[in-house]
Amino acid sequence: MKPVRWALGFAIGVWPAACAAPNRSASEDAGAHPQPSATAAAAKDAPFRLTASIRELMDSEVDPAADYLWGSVASISTRAGLEERQPHTDEEWLEVRRHAITLIEASNLLVMKGRRVSATFVPAGGAGELDSNQAQQKIDANHDVFVLLAQRLQETGIDTLSAIDGKDPAKLFELGGAIDEACESCHVTFWYPNLGTTYR
Repeated sequence: MKPVRWALGFAIGVWPAACAAPNRSASEDAGAHPQPSATAAAAKDAPFRLTASIRELMDSEVDPAADYLWGSVASISTRAGLEERQPHTDEEWLEVRRHAITLIEASNLLVMKGRRVSATFVPAGGAGELDSNQAQQKIDANHDVFVLLAQRLQETGIDTLSAIDGKDPAKLFELGGAIDEACESCHVTFWYPNLGTTYR
């Protein structure tokens, strides 16, 4: 993971947005037409229409879902003292559950055959990062690894769902770290493998 971003989130007791898409708006993909080869392959092999890119799924589903789960249980230091945040009512737990379901199912969407990193070329956003074409090439060459990493995120999401159904805020907070690890293990493989850091 990117150490500075993680340290800031951990200091206030909230897991960071490690699943966040690159620091560029996914609207760069909006309105662009998917590459013909991707749509043609998808149409032949499955009855699905792949509209969103991986970047758009990260921005629209994975990142918001993970952010909500991380923020649902936290210890936050304020001027008034320490604020303990966690779901209390059935409706609050249900809302957290909705985001866990989104995270679990988004993991399936990410690895669907024909899904592209981006509908248009996106340059690398910083040192150590790959541009969208390089990331696509890396995923294509190591698709089995990409699927395994997505499944790791999904399994962590399923564990999180179990903690939510048990209304266990301590376990939910603990699993925030596992979600962070699952996200970053994929990022350091396919997004910023040249950053010079390692991740388990």
